Amino acid sequence: MQKNLSIVGTIVVLALLTLVFTAYTVDQRQAAIKFRLGEVVAIQKEPGLYFRVPMIENIRLYDTRIQTLDTKDAERIQTMEKNNVLVDSFVKYRIIDVKQFYISTGGDISRAEIRLAQSVNNDLRDQFSKRTLTEVISGDREKMMQDLRAKSDADARGIGVEVLDVRLKRVDFAQEINPDIYRRMESERKRVANELRSTGAGEAEKIKADADRQREIILAEAYRDAQKIKGEGDATSARIYAQAFTKNPEFYSFYRSMEAYRNSFRNKSDVMVLEPSSDFFKYLKNPNKGGK
Repeated sequence: MQKNLSIVGTIVVLALLTLVFTAYTVDQRQAAIKFRLGEVVAIQKEPGLYFRVPMIENIRLYDTRIQTLDTKDAERIQTMEKNNVLVDSFVKYRIIDVKQFYISTGGDISRAEIRLAQSVNNDLRDQFSKRTLTEVISGDREKMMQDLRAKSDADARGIGVEVLDVRLKRVDFAQEINPDIYRRMESERKRVANELRSTGAGEAEKIKADADRQREIILAEAYRDAQKIKGEGDATSARIYAQAFTKNPEFYSFYRSMEAYRNSFRNKSDVMVLEPSSDFFKYLKNPNKGGK
């Protein structure tokens, strides 16, 4: 009985050892290459449990998740204007063809990243050399990133890698050219400020001229209306005087004489030299005979 148990235990141990040395798993984040005596015989991309022949076959697993390649130091790159700028960038990539990846890089991820970094750097220099600094920073940046990703991805396919995205973290001026850049920026700002002042002065003159024109129009219309009202008032006054004169000519004559006396002797220093028999004094001599 004990002998049978020993045999069973030995068989179980051997089975477990065989399972340990022959079985392996590939999860959803990995892809595997199976080698037989150094030759690639199978590629496993689907997750699951697989088996191999010990001592004859060996397995290499590769991470197929999205990886980030971040530049350690800023690269000095020239724009189309020959301005030196410091560029920090990063790349998002993943392994899509593990066999090609192994053939091209020997399965070494660091070698793959060196080749990918060199390719992206060359493409960056090519893209920057076609654009001005303004286009790189703002205007044409998104288009440049699309072109850069497409070019880098086409180059990376040769080593079994897909480039998903290329982005610029920072674009800065080189330290030695900063003073010149600042002077140019200051000069540009002054030019824009002078242009705005000139435009504002021109607009102010236009507004002032328009205001003066409207003022003259308003004054002319007001004078016209005033003369019209005055003429109507004079006409009404003349009509009233005429009506009063026709109703009582003597009273009208007396009233006009009183007005003349009041206007003539307004001040004590006023002097008039007239003959005593003048008609001007007819109502002072004999008010009852002024009309005779």
